[in-house]
Amino acid sequence: MPDTSNRKAQILQTAAALFRERGYQAASMRDIATAMHIEAASLYHHIKSKEEILEIICFDMAEQFLSTIVEVNDIYFNAEEKLRMAILNHVRLITQNQERSAVFLHEWRSLPEVSLNSFLALRNQYENGFKQIVKEGIEEDIFGQVEPKFAVLSILSSVNWINEWYKPDGKMNAEEIAKNISDFVLGGLRKKLVTDLGYKP
Repeated sequence: MPDTSNRKAQILQTAAALFRERGYQAASMRDIATAMHIEAASLYHHIKSKEEILEIICFDMAEQFLSTIVEVNDIYFNAEEKLRMAILNHVRLITQNQERSAVFLHEWRSLPEVSLNSFLALRNQYENGFKQIVKEGIEEDIFGQVEPKFAVLSILSSVNWINEWYKPDGKMNAEEIAKNISDFVLGGLRKKLVTDLGYKP
């Protein structure tokens, strides 16, 4: 019996690469089939539509991101350690599969309306996990009196940008990138430095 799960995984990976290269709207099911050297009709034995592919990729990535932040907030106790681990997990997910990450980051607006709100809810939960860490850092008197939402959006913008420039054979691996970003972010969040810049706790 053929391994249908493996074929579906191949379809998803091929589609993700095409969506990243051409954009979701420009890539067609026929393009995916051509890239896989199969007939377009064969795709429909595994996938109902291009919209389903987008949903699977976006929701799978969202759930992976969310599970990592939940784990960090459950296990690690110091806010600085939590933030370092949360950033490392985020960087690892992005660098492990740049194609799917790119789709998750840039193509979610094309999700069908019936699933868009659910996706945004998962994304908000993830951001709230980071906000929880920032708030804990303020309460622990480690971080200065920053605005948590602004801090989190700044952090996520920094780590998400990795998808645009990361090269697997580049000078830094995921762990080194995460450390550099964490050092930079924490340099701005720590109470002493924030206070020195004129922000009064």
